[in-house]
Amino acid sequence: MTGRIGMPRLAVGATALVLIAVVATGCRPEPAGGPTPSSTPSITIKQPTPDPSISQTDKPQAGFEVPATCEEIYSAAMLAELQAANPPLNDPGVTMLSTENADLLEIIHSGAPTLRCSWGKPSEFGLATNVTAVDTEQAASLVPVLEAAGFGCEAMGDGTVCRIEQRGVTLDDNEYTRGETHYIADDAVVTTAWINFAPEGYTEDVVATLWG
Repeated sequence: MTGRIGMPRLAVGATALVLIAVVATGCRPEPAGGPTPSSTPSITIKQPTPDPSISQTDKPQAGFEVPATCEEIYSAAMLAELQAANPPLNDPGVTMLSTENADLLEIIHSGAPTLRCSWGKPSEFGLATNVTAVDTEQAASLVPVLEAAGFGCEAMGDGTVCRIEQRGVTLDDNEYTRGETHYIADDAVVTTAWINFAPEGYTEDVVATLWG
C-alpha cells in the first residue's frame, strides 16, 4: 500500500485531487516506479468504497488472527489520542485506500482476512489502515517490491517497516503532506496511508499492540 486525483482540493474520501507540485522525501508510493512527472503534474486516486469489516476466506492463516474490531489494534493511549485528534473512526464517507501499491492492493483485495480502519471525516486530513493476514511467501515478496518503488525500509521488531512521504501544493495553494507506512511481518501486513495526519508512533503502536 498509482492513483490520479482530479479535484481542486486534497481530500480523504471518494473525491480526487489535483496537485501542482510534488516533492518526494524518501520514496514514492506504489505502484512500483511511481508516477512520472509531466508538464502538468497531477495524481488521480480512484478509491472504491471499502467495507470497514473483516472479509472471510477459506485460506488457512496460521499464526495470526485478524482482530474483530479496530479498537483492538491500538493501545488505550493511542486510541484515546486518535479519538480526540481526528474522529470519527470509520466514517462511511472516507474511502481512501490504505496504500496505492498494486502488489499490496492485490493481497488486500484477494479475499485474505482484512480489517479496515480509518480516522477523520471526508476532508484533506486523515488516514486509513488495513490489517491483513498473509502467508510467509507473500510477506517475503513485499519488502523488495516496496524498496524498488522507492520506499525506505528497515527492521522493526520481528518484521520490516517501509515508509514514504511527499509534500506538495494543491491548485488552491494549500500545502499538503501525504505518505504511506507499511509493516510486514511473517504472517500479516499493516498498511497505512495518510494525508496531513500522521500521529507520532502510530504504526509502532499498532505493531506493539498486535505482536507484543
